Amino acid sequence: MKKLLLLVSHAAVFAVGFALGIYLLPVLTAPRAPSSSEVAAAARQASYSGQFRRDLADSDLLHWGEGTVSVGPRSIALAGKLAPGPDYKLYLSPEFVETEADFARVKPRMVRIGDVRTFENFVVPVPESVDVSQYDTVIVWCESFSQFISSARYR
Repeated sequence: MKKLLLLVSHAAVFAVGFALGIYLLPVLTAPRAPSSSEVAAAARQASYSGQFRRDLADSDLLHWGEGTVSVGPRSIALAGKLAPGPDYKLYLSPEFVETEADFARVKPRMVRIGDVRTFENFVVPVPESVDVSQYDTVIVWCESFSQFISSARYR
């Protein structure tokens, strides 16, 4: 019985440590976030803006975004915060999405813009081949865990 209890307790500690490592590693290895002035400069070039909000259907304690997202022909910028996590990707969608199910349904019509590597403010360049006016929603998605983080309608 004592060996079983030790095995279970060690496995539980290992699992908690592993989960914390997955959650904290992106925070520890994140590059320097763009300054407020860098985000403001990108926002001035934007054609559209929207709001990331914590109260979306699939947002929760560990998966959320808040702040103003500015969408322009050359960059997408966030003046705000995202819940930290691994492997975040930025997408543009032709319709508003706020759940994993909606994301899966609409993904074939979306375009992936790039990686989000910072959790307070970001500026992500828009590929020249993308016309942001053909979409109306910007989405942050965790690719590794197929997890919805946040979205904002900008048009």
